[in-house]
Amino acid sequence: MRTVTHTAPGEPEDVLTLREDSSPPRPGTGQVLVRLLVRPVHPGDLALVRHAPTPPEQGPEFRVPGVEGMGIVESVGPEVRPDLRPGRRVAVFPAPGTWSDFVVVPADLAVPVPDGVADETAALMLVNPLTLLTLYRALEDALRGHKGPVLQTAAGSSVGRLLGAAAVRHGLRLINLERSTAGAERTRRRYPTQPVVSTSEDDWREQVRRHCGGEGVRVVLDSVGGAMTQDLAALLADGGTLISYGQLGSGTTPLEALPLVGRELTVRGVSVLRWTDRTPKERAQDVAFALDLARTTPDLLEVAARYDLADFKAAVEHARRPSKSGTVLLTSPPAADSGRGAA
Repeated sequence: MRTVTHTAPGEPEDVLTLREDSSPPRPGTGQVLVRLLVRPVHPGDLALVRHAPTPPEQGPEFRVPGVEGMGIVESVGPEVRPDLRPGRRVAVFPAPGTWSDFVVVPADLAVPVPDGVADETAALMLVNPLTLLTLYRALEDALRGHKGPVLQTAAGSSVGRLLGAAAVRHGLRLINLERSTAGAERTRRRYPTQPVVSTSEDDWREQVRRHCGGEGVRVVLDSVGGAMTQDLAALLADGGTLISYGQLGSGTTPLEALPLVGRELTVRGVSVLRWTDRTPKERAQDVAFALDLARTTPDLLEVAARYDLADFKAAVEHARRPSKSGTVLLTSPPAADSGRGAA
């Protein structure tokens, strides 16, 4: 059984190592053991490696990245519903520690994968679609009945593409930001009705103002943060809201540097990791949306590249490339001999 681990925070390429164990863990009551085949490298996974606290003395001696993946039910504990029998394909989230050949998860967080949905699509069908729903709910709260305009950063990212598609479907006035002219052109081809601006151009702020008619944007959906936050706040209309859901950028912006009081701006953080706070009925509705998206529009869950789990350093490097399109995946062989017999 292979597991990617770290014992201290830091840059992933510096602190992550590959660990070999003789056997997988055992599922307890209401749990399933999943033999993972595919798991994504999300920006949030890398951020958690950089910022995670050192494991406490009384806790685990190491941490394992990853919160999402797809695999096969290997074994089940007592009191698990019958549709999660061994051999069933499932997607899991939130399942801390998916950068491993095996993971134990609560049965209610294992989603059976429908026939016709590819393994790679299933590995991506929860975090990003659920992030889309989380952001859209926050967006509706912030707009308070207005139709926009709304500005989003990292429009070519996996979540940015989903937001672009949702904006087309719901008639949302969306302005897209990309960091390069090449990325801007790709997004422009994908969503020709939406304005796209490259932040590599000196007048990008003025371009955004022109696209929103000089009135300022009602909401910013931001996954970049860092030093860019002050520029984004300046583009908001008075009373506008900046919704932060990632930390892709460098540098920092002190809170007191933002004109929150004088312009009555709101800064709100959202995280898909809080998704389990929703009621079981609400979670079931969200999962149904994700399953429908995976079945009907799998092209929105694009794969950038595939790497074996042991090649995690190359996968991390690829995941950080500004020019990539889609999500990098870490894979395991269909039959993981290390630990299968023991399970």
